[in-house]
Amino acid sequence: MTQKRLFLFAGYNKNGMIDDALIYYIRALKKFGDIILCMDSDTPNSELEKARKYCVHTIGNRHGEYDFGSYKRAYIWATENLRLSNYDFMYLVNDSVYGPLCDMTSYFARMESLPCDAFGMAQKRHKTRAHIQSWFIGLRASVFRTEWFDDFMQSITKLVSKTQITIEYEHGLSHMITNNGLKWCGLYSVFNRDIYNGVAKVFRAGIPFIKKDAFVRHNGILGSQIVYVLKHTTPHARNAILHSARAQYGNEYINWLLTKNPFKIIFRGIKHTTQKLFKRGHK
Repeated sequence: MTQKRLFLFAGYNKNGMIDDALIYYIRALKKFGDIILCMDSDTPNSELEKARKYCVHTIGNRHGEYDFGSYKRAYIWATENLRLSNYDFMYLVNDSVYGPLCDMTSYFARMESLPCDAFGMAQKRHKTRAHIQSWFIGLRASVFRTEWFDDFMQSITKLVSKTQITIEYEHGLSHMITNNGLKWCGLYSVFNRDIYNGVAKVFRAGIPFIKKDAFVRHNGILGSQIVYVLKHTTPHARNAILHSARAQYGNEYINWLLTKNPFKIIFRGIKHTTQKLFKRGHK
């Protein structure tokens, strides 16, 4: 039996653009279900038009509530215009990652076979704050058709900091699922900051995405890992990612980041380590 899925997709672009990487992502998801795209940026109609053939609805207004604010707006539109009872799964997905780096068919089959009411592409392991990472969450009807979930989504509001958002909404959703007697899990487990700093490691483990933050972390020492991942993905994915990254960060920076010069790579690593030791010594 074919499962019916609804994707609430949260996007952001500081210039109000629908870039190649976003189109690549929603196009890849389109064959798996219906998509509602909500941008947390003032996005011109001409830009939204690029995405409309892949989406049942698009929203493009700056609200400042980050990804969960976009999930809320997409959810509200869905409750007012669609029959949620027609869907087997609801997904909360955002564009804080580049990808997918391969076909997603087997990933959906595996995630939806997990013995959980909610699941994610990745779960963060932690003694007290374990949770599903909010960039790719899947929910069964036992979650998304409940009153408590509706209350949670409707109550999302603008908070002071990203840290507060993470605690209240990302951690909060996983805790709420548990508190309502349901189970959550992840297809993959990640530890510490691996999803950001272990780009090649998580790719080899099977996660078909790169966190965008990896492009700007740690003085560029992740560049060689990004090169490795891009080398092992499809030309279509690679071109979409690089085109969007160059538009966002500039050609000069991306050329510097993705250098294959071994001396530059070694120097970059030494510089980063030295700066870490210096900061640690001044704490």
